[in-house]
Amino acid sequence: MNLEQQIMDDLKTAMKAKDEAGLRTLRAIKAAILNAKTSEGAHGELKPEDEQKLLQKLVKSRRDSLEIFRAQNREDLAVKEQEELSIIEKFLPAQLSLDEIKGIVSTVIAELGASSPADMGKVMGLASKQLAGQADGKVISGVVKELLAK
Repeated sequence: MNLEQQIMDDLKTAMKAKDEAGLRTLRAIKAAILNAKTSEGAHGELKPEDEQKLLQKLVKSRRDSLEIFRAQNREDLAVKEQEELSIIEKFLPAQLSLDEIKGIVSTVIAELGASSPADMGKVMGLASKQLAGQADGKVISGVVKELLAK
């Protein structure tokens, strides 16, 4: 079952359950999918990797908003963002732990023979491909900086 079908099924379930947060979030995902499918060059279909990128973009947006709302002491808005974030994350693969990320990045560094922070671009490129959908870019970047600084 592709993402769009899964969203539609969950949307029906949320409607029956009168789940406001679920409805709001699922409608946002549905709208994002529709926009992506009708954008130039999309050919009316989304590949699974495009669906992943779309969901990651939505998660990043919610995290950024959550951070801003908490900094401004707007807990009412932060709660809504947190609800939406947790619902969107259900459609993404499980995120790796920091130790697992460090292990993969260490392997990438060894493969490339990287030894200084000047090699960060090469390491980030390969690490990002290997960890696509399983780790946030900021976390990967932080781990790469930390390991190359040693």
